Amino acid sequence: MFGECHAHVIMDGCNYRKAVDLHKDGVQEDVIRKHFREYRDRGISFVRDGGDNCGVSARAREIAAEYGIDYRTPLFAIHKEGHYGGIVGKSFSTMEEYVILVMEAKAQGADFIKIMTTGLMDFTNHGKITGVPLDKNEVKEMVHIAHEEGMAVMSHTNGTYGVQTAVEAGVDSIEHGNFLDRETIAMLADSESVWVPTLVTVRNLLGCGRFDDEVLLPIIRQAEECVKYAFQMGAKVALGSDAGAYRVMHGQGILDEEKAFYDILGKNEKVREWLAAGEKQIRERFRR
Repeated sequence: MFGECHAHVIMDGCNYRKAVDLHKDGVQEDVIRKHFREYRDRGISFVRDGGDNCGVSARAREIAAEYGIDYRTPLFAIHKEGHYGGIVGKSFSTMEEYVILVMEAKAQGADFIKIMTTGLMDFTNHGKITGVPLDKNEVKEMVHIAHEEGMAVMSHTNGTYGVQTAVEAGVDSIEHGNFLDRETIAMLADSESVWVPTLVTVRNLLGCGRFDDEVLLPIIRQAEECVKYAFQMGAKVALGSDAGAYRVMHGQGILDEEKAFYDILGKNEKVREWLAAGEKQIRERFRR
C-alpha cells in the first residue's frame, strides 16, 4: 500500500472554511482522529502533511502513532507576505523574518520546511497561475537557509517558471506542479527533486458543478501528458492527493491518486516500482 505524500489534516474535503473554523477556539482532536481512522482502515501507514496555522498538524503528530501512522509535518508552511499561502501557514516580509520562521519550525520539532513559491491554477485562464511567483534568487536563498539548518524543503509550486526556479534552487519536493512543459519535466528528471502532482485535486472535480467539465478536461489531459513524459524520462515522482482539498477525502484520496496514475500509465509492476521509489525518497528525506 502506498503512503499519502501530501495531505492537510486540518481540511475535510468538503468545506475549507468550516473545517478551519472548527479549530478557532482550540484544536478539535476528534476531527483528527476521524481522519486517521480513515487512513488506518485503508491500510495507509504513512502521511506527510502540508501544515496549517492552527496547530492541528502539531497535535496530529502527537497522536498519529496510536493509529499506526508514520506522520510527518512542517507544522506550518512559510509564505511571503502578500503572496498565496496564508491558509496553511505564516508569512515573512524580509529574509531575516524568514530565518526566524525556519528556526521557529525547527525548534518546535518540524520534520521539514514547507515554502510557498507560487499561487494556484487559474481555472479561468488555462496555463496561467494566480499571483506573482517569487523571484528565483529569493527562492534559492530560502532553500539554502533551510538546508543549512538540516531541513528538507517541500515546495508548493506551479507553472514552468515556478518549477524551474524551485528545481534550480534544489528543493526536495515539488507539490502540484501544474501547467508544465517538456523542458521543465526534463529538468525535473535531471534533478534530485521529487514531484508530487496531486492529480485528483482536478480529476475529482469532474461532474460536481464547481467548474464546467470543458474547463477541467484540458487541465486533466495536459497533466496526463506530463505524467507520461515524467515516467518516460525517469523523473522522481511520488503519490500525494492533497487530501482534505475539495472532494479529496482523507484515506480515499490516495487510492484515487493511485488509480489515476494506473489509468494513465497502466497498472503494472514497472509503474508501481517507479512510484514506490519516489515515495522512498520522500520517506528518507522528510524526517528529522
